[in-house]
Amino acid sequence: MSDGKRPLILGVGGTPRAGSTTERALAVCLAAASAAGADTAMISGPNLMLPMYNPGQMPETPEAARLVDLYRRCDGIVIASPAYHGSLSGLVKNALDYAEELRTADRVYFDGLAVGLIACAAGWQATGQTLAALRSIAHALRGWPTPMGAALNTSTKIFDDEGACTDLSSRFQLETVGQQVVRFSRMREAVTRLERGMMG
Repeated sequence: MSDGKRPLILGVGGTPRAGSTTERALAVCLAAASAAGADTAMISGPNLMLPMYNPGQMPETPEAARLVDLYRRCDGIVIASPAYHGSLSGLVKNALDYAEELRTADRVYFDGLAVGLIACAAGWQATGQTLAALRSIAHALRGWPTPMGAALNTSTKIFDDEGACTDLSSRFQLETVGQQVVRFSRMREAVTRLERGMMG
């Protein structure tokens, strides 16, 4: 992100089914990031159907190339996963494994990026476990999980047919995550400019 430009916030998550609850949650979060002054991009639904990641053998597909390019260019990231058997889904984990392609980049993995996290489950226990797993992965990728993580209990209806979040608590969590990712990405950029000024 350079002077005068809007930060790019990437959203990754959902299920193979377009319009899943997790995808809708991610869309609400990214809409809040956009309202806070960011550009956004989302990898969800069928776009998550990537070949299994094999280190050192990057698959030559447009979807994989786009994901890695967005990982490289984004100023912040939001990861949203359904809770499958007490943790994040294999589909989302596989997408995150593609960050290994940034192991030798100027910015390794998600180093220094704000990482917003969303977990959706039909019950509270699995949301907590999944958020904890996502936080561990964000740390392993050198990211900074935002203070707010969204835990959504989908055992009750929280979205209307148009995808709007009708549950006030869920909407507050999702919007706060999006706003925090943007705020921290701007703080990171300000510190980077300050450090460059001191060195120059």
